[in-house]
Amino acid sequence: MQAEFEELLSNHKEERSELIPLLQEIQEKLGYISEEAVELIAKHLQLSASEVYGVATFFSQFRFTKPGRHMIKVCLGTACHVRGGARILDFLQDELRIKPGGTTKDGRFSLERIACFGCCALAPVVVVDDKVYGKMTPSKTKEILEGYD
Repeated sequence: MQAEFEELLSNHKEERSELIPLLQEIQEKLGYISEEAVELIAKHLQLSASEVYGVATFFSQFRFTKPGRHMIKVCLGTACHVRGGARILDFLQDELRIKPGGTTKDGRFSLERIACFGCCALAPVVVVDDKVYGKMTPSKTKEILEGYD
């Protein structure tokens, strides 16, 4: 893995302005920002690891835990909220035993809450990986999850 990081780092100048682009590239490649990546970025940019973490934690787009094989996103926009989006999220938290931002112990699922997908006519909406499921209920959600390994 370090060889991949070295190659990625070599495409970036040793300047602080490269920090966010590096974080974005690493997250795109790994799905999250690992401790090893933080250390290598810090060394490359001549920053402390806490400076790298400080910038990365400011932005909600960066994750620090390895994501599950399947990403579940629950919409909590106005239309979805009114039509039961919070109930779907509660069901998933209970069923998977994780909170938003978490990953199941078996690495199968990660859970996120989203402000709005823009699929209001289908509310409430759940997205698994890139597949949109509309007019969801807890029982429909359970059926859908059973179809993922």
